[in-house]
Amino acid sequence: TPEGTGPFPVVLYFHGGGWVFADRKVYDGGARGISKQANAVVVSVDYRRAPENKFPAAHEDALAAYRWLSKNAASLNGDAKRLALAGESAGGNLAVATAVAAHKAGLTAPKHVLSVYPVAQSNTETESYRKYADAMPLNRPMMLWFIDNVTKGPADAKDPRIDLVHADLKGLPPVTVINAEIDPLRDDGAQLEQALRTAGVS
Repeated sequence: TPEGTGPFPVVLYFHGGGWVFADRKVYDGGARGISKQANAVVVSVDYRRAPENKFPAAHEDALAAYRWLSKNAASLNGDAKRLALAGESAGGNLAVATAVAAHKAGLTAPKHVLSVYPVAQSNTETESYRKYADAMPLNRPMMLWFIDNVTKGPADAKDPRIDLVHADLKGLPPVTVINAEIDPLRDDGAQLEQALRTAGVS
């Protein structure tokens, strides 16, 4: 919670880690930075992780957290009319997927979605996957390991909650996509940008 008197805007934030490792403590710096610089309450979610909890556990938890927040923002000195979603990597996927799910469920729409180097599709043969196959800290073998741990089979990887590029993105609020260059996920973000534009999303 930032300094000052609220109610403040509220950002629901999802950490990265391929849906397998890390938690809100590992990503605490990013959440605190957003809170301070956006002057917003940031709610950082410890969603269930694979392999103990395979897809769609994390996505279900993300939507449940958003549903709770849309009704209970005031209890955190937050303004339920000023909600946003944010996340990094797997969390960047969760931010967009949650916006899609909230729209379908008729929940209060977020004002904005911030998706930082998101997992946005399931093809691991893109140009950036090949070019940065051995990059650090994230590389193609790690992504294949994440996918193997998270999914129960190929059909899960094609689910529009993971394969955002082929999801119904119409009706979403404005989305900011931030990419890293030396990253196998670079083309995921680029494809997501194009899919959002095609769906008429700012």
